[in-house]
Amino acid sequence: MDCRLTAGDGQAAEVRPAKRPGTRGLPRNLAVVSEQSPQPRRLADRLFGAVTPAPAPRPVVPGPEAPPSVRRAAVLVAVEGAGFVALALLLLWLTFAGEPDSVPRALAEVVLAGLVAAVLGAGAAGLWRLAGWARGPVVAVQIFLGLSGFVAAFQAGRPEIGLPILALVAGVLYLLMTPEARLAYLDR
Repeated sequence: MDCRLTAGDGQAAEVRPAKRPGTRGLPRNLAVVSEQSPQPRRLADRLFGAVTPAPAPRPVVPGPEAPPSVRRAAVLVAVEGAGFVALALLLLWLTFAGEPDSVPRALAEVVLAGLVAAVLGAGAAGLWRLAGWARGPVVAVQIFLGLSGFVAAFQAGRPEIGLPILALVAGVLYLLMTPEARLAYLDR
């Protein structure tokens, strides 16, 4: 196609480009269109642009594998979570089987134990997958559990309750502070 049609002042005219040396007769700013779209575009497509086709699915990239110390910490956190589930069930049974001084307060203790169990379970799953969000909540819960274990073991005179709690807390915190665990979270 070496010419184009123009309209002006109600008359159509054919304009042929001037031949310049080194060109093939086509103006430099016009591209050759080989085929036209079979249907006219919708108004919405003309105003806002047509919908793009869906992109190809992203390849699944496996995340880094958690080091053994983080996996062991996840197991200990899961054990703590299971202990809190058992505590919540025991408190619930004592609430309905016995006569608590305050039923709402007893139910609040059940809910609190259940929430701590849920946080520990989610934290254990996150540590197992080496999720970046999991370490902070797990360490915060370990600090509170350590304080509770210290009070139970030494101030309340119940070392059979407090010392196992302190041992679990010390194990989890040690495993999360090993160099390989810190490097695994640093490399994320």
